[in-house]
Amino acid sequence: MNRVKLLNTVVDNLTVDETIALITDSVKLNKQIHHVVVNAGKIVAMQKDLQLRESVNNSDLINADGQAVVWASKILGKPLKERVAGIDLMEKLVDLAHREGFKIFFLGAKEDIVKSVVEKYTNRYSPSIIAGYRNGYFKKEDEQSIAKQISESDANILFVAISSPTKENFLYQNKKALKNVNFIMGVGGSFDVVAGKVKRAPVWMQKSGLEWFYRFSQEPQRMWKRYLIGNSKFIFLVFKAKFRLSKKN
Repeated sequence: MNRVKLLNTVVDNLTVDETIALITDSVKLNKQIHHVVVNAGKIVAMQKDLQLRESVNNSDLINADGQAVVWASKILGKPLKERVAGIDLMEKLVDLAHREGFKIFFLGAKEDIVKSVVEKYTNRYSPSIIAGYRNGYFKKEDEQSIAKQISESDANILFVAISSPTKENFLYQNKKALKNVNFIMGVGGSFDVVAGKVKRAPVWMQKSGLEWFYRFSQEPQRMWKRYLIGNSKFIFLVFKAKFRLSKKN
């Protein structure tokens, strides 16, 4: 795969369709792909959080979840083909599971949220795609037993809806314990969207890179630091890297 190096991380230069094709082959060939997405906030966190950086960069497949990452890649002369949003990929993979007979384990969020997600997908598709589910509230010492439970559930796909950096570190540190699962992926707050707890931005805002602003407008008191400060730091990182490139050239 054509990997692009950006701001202390790597990103696979793939379209959504190319990503899904790789995942499909992995499941059918009984191989494992550890997947992760990166956005502006995660890249900022990776500058100082070396454990998160290790967990992300050692993944098998890394997509650009945020439009800001795609813009940064163009500014830095390493253009990515397109954004591969985590929630869009998850939804497409649930549909793929229904068509191909794959099974999914859902891990994360509060009990009522994850149960709602399972119920919605069961009603939309079939109970046959559900390998199991569990909420995202557990202690560090319980991780191995949870990973073992998932590995023994006959799941082909695992979605982990837990906040960063916990989900990235959980998947990286328990990858071997999850060896029977062909595709493992962190999906952040996607369960909240599917369950209807959080509304997603209109498509035009997603395409224009304003999805973060829509999310901020829903919960400004909770989200202002993540988006306003985080995005400012990301812009600084991009232009700092651009300045270094200019000096080299």
